[in-house]
Amino acid sequence: MKSIKKPQTVNLNVVFLFFCYLCTFTQAQQKDRPNVIIILTDDQGSIDTNTYGSTDLYTPNMDRLAKEGTRFTQFYAAAPVCSPSRAALLSGKTNLRAGLEGNVPVPEYADIDKKYGMPTDQVTMAEMLKDNGYYTALIGKWHLGHRKENLPNAQGFDYFFGHQRGCIDNYSHTFYWDGPNKHDLYRNNEEVYYPGEHFSDLMVEEVKQIINNKKEDPFFIYWAFNAPHYPYQGTPKWMDYYKDLPTPRKEYAAFISNTDEKIGSVLDYIDQLGLADDTIVIFQSDHGHSLEERAFWGGGNAGLYRGSKFSMFEGGIRVPAIIRFPGVVPADQVRDQACIEMDWFSTIAALTGSKVTEKVDGKSLMPVILDDKALSQHGVFYWQVGEYNDQNSQWAVRSGPWKLIGNANEPSSNGKKNNIEKLFLVNLDQDIEEQNNLAASNSQKLYELLELHRSWLKSVRLEMNE
Repeated sequence: MKSIKKPQTVNLNVVFLFFCYLCTFTQAQQKDRPNVIIILTDDQGSIDTNTYGSTDLYTPNMDRLAKEGTRFTQFYAAAPVCSPSRAALLSGKTNLRAGLEGNVPVPEYADIDKKYGMPTDQVTMAEMLKDNGYYTALIGKWHLGHRKENLPNAQGFDYFFGHQRGCIDNYSHTFYWDGPNKHDLYRNNEEVYYPGEHFSDLMVEEVKQIINNKKEDPFFIYWAFNAPHYPYQGTPKWMDYYKDLPTPRKEYAAFISNTDEKIGSVLDYIDQLGLADDTIVIFQSDHGHSLEERAFWGGGNAGLYRGSKFSMFEGGIRVPAIIRFPGVVPADQVRDQACIEMDWFSTIAALTGSKVTEKVDGKSLMPVILDDKALSQHGVFYWQVGEYNDQNSQWAVRSGPWKLIGNANEPSSNGKKNNIEKLFLVNLDQDIEEQNNLAASNSQKLYELLELHRSWLKSVRLEMNE
């Protein structure tokens, strides 16, 4: 595993890399503002595609993206839970700097907690691209706020089709899981009804219509799947395909392959319209797989990585991530440098010639994409979810191979919480499974990372008036 390396002084290799980057950027400009499609899956395990190591799943279209593009082996979600991860993706900032420390509550409880979602003054990726002449659309899951001013159409999206809350039943399109049961399917601000039609099929048709109607103009589609998030509802075709797998793997696998099939439908449609060379396609999971009761206590697979959704161990935040852009992004390439979800914001800005107006935390990945020996664009990575106060919040910091987790959370497959030391220090080069806590035996490194975290959090809290 390749570690994060600290930035070095400029040398001839860096000069050459910069020249290559300029050439690539010129190519992107020649494509007259390439289209952008971001595919975000929900609760997909760290190794749950064939190209990432799965041997029992059928994922030819996710693998096709990897074959035709560049995939990352040390790519991190910005948070191990849904709303903060999405806020970071769309803002290019850590979730705390994006103003969203935890999951958005259902609207019935929002007034009680005074938590309404991502603040409206945050500049989203959609707003950045819209200012550059893009048509912008969100198809799928929002989960970043429910008041009119917090919904997609007020956050830079010209068009929205999907659900506002964290998950829905894929056939009734009803939210069942907290507060009153509520039908949750909208076209822009209008509630729409398609009873009995699988949500993934509805999304594919919506995506295709946008591509067809806007094929002469640059478009941005944020395609946010509600899969394989519970409820596991792969279609009968895929349930039959996986009938010999045990529960809950077969239910999860069916939903993964159904999702892969829908991605393939859109990729094929892009090919039919001759748009593949003019379209950036990005694929990522929002965080690790779920061990929640409604997910049958499991189904996903993190391989050697410890942890899952809600956890700062690698299985909760290390995710599959791929970018395809023919002629610009190298095909069939693997990058081991550490990267993070916010980096897509700056990468897309660079490839589309869009202007970044805010101070963001993400870095353009083009130097890494163009050179497998380039340094990671980050010297240190920071995470925190729960609150701006770190006493009861789970947090983590990574510098080089060293990673420190505070108030670590590790869900189990039976719903019980595991007891873990308050500070958990690991060297990922030596212990990728994160089994050995070195906090007691390496007090110097513990102090170093603890100070990095405290300094970062202090600056964020001052910025956010917390």
